[in-house]
Amino acid sequence: MNKTSEFDIAGSAVSDMRVAITGAAGSLAADIIPALLEACVELVCVDRTKPAKDLGLEWHICSINDRDALKAAFVGCDAVVHLAGIPLEDEWERILENNIDGTQAVLDTALHAGINKVVLASSIHATGFVGIPADEAVPADVRVRPNTFYGVSKAALEALGSYYHDRYAMNVICLRIASRFSEPQNVRMLSTWLSPEDAGRLFIAALGPQATGFRTIWGVSRNARGYLSAEAGEAIGFHALDDAEVFAEQISEEAESNPLAAESQWDRKYLGGVFSSDEPPLQPYSIDNQEPHQTEGSNK
Repeated sequence: MNKTSEFDIAGSAVSDMRVAITGAAGSLAADIIPALLEACVELVCVDRTKPAKDLGLEWHICSINDRDALKAAFVGCDAVVHLAGIPLEDEWERILENNIDGTQAVLDTALHAGINKVVLASSIHATGFVGIPADEAVPADVRVRPNTFYGVSKAALEALGSYYHDRYAMNVICLRIASRFSEPQNVRMLSTWLSPEDAGRLFIAALGPQATGFRTIWGVSRNARGYLSAEAGEAIGFHALDDAEVFAEQISEEAESNPLAAESQWDRKYLGGVFSSDEPPLQPYSIDNQEPHQTEGSNK
């Protein structure tokens, strides 16, 4: 495989790593798998279903709560990237089982497999009730203020990561992913957009040697209107390149006639935007068919 690419400098540090990726059939995985393969990472894919295009990779079809199956999948791995889970607001019981219990199962199985690096897909919604700043950018380690049960599950994911770091010295990198779409969908996303290409750069950096200890990092592109600090990401070698501003004129025109593209009162008040409202968007997909389109938040 040709290693001379835009990922060459960062990718060279992770080349030849064997990495297990949970939620590997989801849309976030679809964004980052090409970048990881380009960086010569050997991938082991874990999900409940196998996509039509499996890219000839190694697949383990199982629930993340099936610890025996996870143990088999993690054999020989140097790191785990944990993406699996419910990606929007849902009933508490489902959130608990899939997002919280599932994360603990992944971390504990990684620990007992001797894996010392886990990258966790967190979300901006772990901090959804943090206010939009007037001037200074919001640091990546701002305290959790979840705006949904989903956000609570991501706060719990980060707490579990902190626990496994402090008790077992595991390197755990929590990526607080903002608005991950192929293109920004509304005015708010001109500030919070994470492009697919920058998502690839983010995960490569998180797997690299500079990403040690326990850290929270904003998953966001280099947006001119951005208010999420890039400092923590740059400290591990994540240098976003894309800027939502190239879509600004298009979105502004659409916002004149489409309320969904316009900036809401929630967008102006909280990091979590409409997800902080009284009626946050709900998860419309069955957990047995985890193949939703790109969404606000972390994993799918």
